[in-house]
Amino acid sequence: MAYVNPNREPEGGEEQFKTLEKLCDMIEYAYPILKQFPKEEKFVMAADIKHIMLDALRYCVKAGKKKSRKTALYDLDIEIQALKRFIRISYNLRFLSMHHYEVWSGKVAEIGKMVGGMIRAENQNASS
Repeated sequence: MAYVNPNREPEGGEEQFKTLEKLCDMIEYAYPILKQFPKEEKFVMAADIKHIMLDALRYCVKAGKKKSRKTALYDLDIEIQALKRFIRISYNLRFLSMHHYEVWSGKVAEIGKMVGGMIRAENQNASS
């Protein structure tokens, strides 16, 4: 788990901060799994999954820094949806065990729900 400075107020709101922490935890979980992909897929599928996860992390940070978070949140949601598909394809191609698939996809689903909640909150703020 990433270090959290208890004396510092998180930027972008508590929900965004929790999402960022969940993303970091998910990335830390995924990296050792990606190292176990077949050699011919380490530079293709595994690399694409890494890029998606890191882009999602960047969008989450952007959402916390921007005044208008909507675009960054939608981009983050797109990355999460793409990651879900890549994980499922990896499982179907037998690059992932059932256990890794269940845990990893559960982490991604939880992040997706958090992002969806932030998007709904942002839409309500915009309509108010």
